[in-house]
Amino acid sequence: MKKIERRAVVCVFLALILAAGLGVFLVRYCLDGGSWASSAFNRHLYNTNGVLSSGTVLDQDGDVLSTMENGQRTYYDNATVRKATLHAVGDLQGNIGTGALNAFADRLTGYSLLNGAFGAKQGSDLYLTIDARYNYEAYQALGGKSGTVAVYNYKTGEILCMVSAPSYDPLNVPTDLETNDRYRGAYLNRFLSSTFTPGSVFKTITLSAAIEEIPDLFARTWTCEGSVEVGGETIVCSGTHGEQHIGDAFANSCNVVFALIAQELGGDTLEAYTEKAGLTDSYSVNGLPTARGTFQWTGITDGELGWSGVGQGQDLVNPCALMVYMGAIANGGKAAEPYLIEKTVSPLGLPSLPHITRKTGRLVSDSTARTLADMMSENVEKTYGTSRFPNMELCAKSGTAEVGEGQTPHAWFAGFLRDEDTPYAFVVMVENGGGGNSVAGTVAGKVLDVIVNGY
Repeated sequence: MKKIERRAVVCVFLALILAAGLGVFLVRYCLDGGSWASSAFNRHLYNTNGVLSSGTVLDQDGDVLSTMENGQRTYYDNATVRKATLHAVGDLQGNIGTGALNAFADRLTGYSLLNGAFGAKQGSDLYLTIDARYNYEAYQALGGKSGTVAVYNYKTGEILCMVSAPSYDPLNVPTDLETNDRYRGAYLNRFLSSTFTPGSVFKTITLSAAIEEIPDLFARTWTCEGSVEVGGETIVCSGTHGEQHIGDAFANSCNVVFALIAQELGGDTLEAYTEKAGLTDSYSVNGLPTARGTFQWTGITDGELGWSGVGQGQDLVNPCALMVYMGAIANGGKAAEPYLIEKTVSPLGLPSLPHITRKTGRLVSDSTARTLADMMSENVEKTYGTSRFPNMELCAKSGTAEVGEGQTPHAWFAGFLRDEDTPYAFVVMVENGGGGNSVAGTVAGKVLDVIVNGY
């Protein structure tokens, strides 16, 4: 009898292990089944060269960006458009991790939990939110420089433009792609997957903290003589601005004032506001994770804190996260989370369920957002020039980020349109581009002009 009982216990134990294993498998199948079925090892879906052999990628207007013709994968017939949309569409070899041909292969093949990839030969139509023309204009505006340009609707979350450079033509891959510095980092989507020293665009965070933590902020004045000693370290400014209030200091992007404010606020406060702004978080763009920004607020000197408060030091920001923060300022403190897939249409013509807009948490208080927006609008009026942005109520902040001795600074320009008909936030970052306003601001102006005015 005891032997039977022991065997029964063993059988129950083995049954529990089997049930647990089956449960794990079912969970993994539900979560990862699409990735399993759409693996490049699946010769039912990929040809002998490892190229996805079904599905069509289109932009929001229905322009075909990539499809299958006569057993071969083709792309848009304009080489510049192919380069401008490469990091959204993907390459033939699967090196562009954020490209639809790689990241959304399960949707292109029409995979489902019930039917698997049964209709893979025909494939599905995958509509992206981007507009090929906007990407084309953004890529042209970068003028061969490395960087990123992105625009999104901060109310709905649609990414209208997403360009990363350097890029290349997926139908004519350069033979020196792996060795030529011109293509360094070409596989990387700089908008989603990289972080960069932000320079003065970070002053929007320091300013938001100052607005809420320094009661007499708007009654004070500071004097800028071109530099200031903070904690035994010299903080150098871009000019000698003289006596100024906080509005002028922001418009002048005065390092002296913002370094002193950073020292007054302290590292703990700046850390809290940086985290609240979402700059240390990772967003999921249809399952594509964005890089997390990194900062060091503890164990640093007052001088290092001063540099961090103006966006230098060890500050690193992801362009997508910064763009979403701009959208939150525009939208009363919360913004729509960005997405890239508009819809899929099955071989039978059945569309996917409509996208459900998700909002971020509160990245900035409503009252502070309104104050920041007004001050960013004044930046355009006082410093950047409204004539460069016709028919736009633009709110913006430029940044010129020093990245090392002997290197040209990164150029930034980020902001939003304060208009119900064009609720767009944007970010432009030109690697080693030079002045934020003159270089990145010019790129932003060209792209926004096409989007808003259709020129």
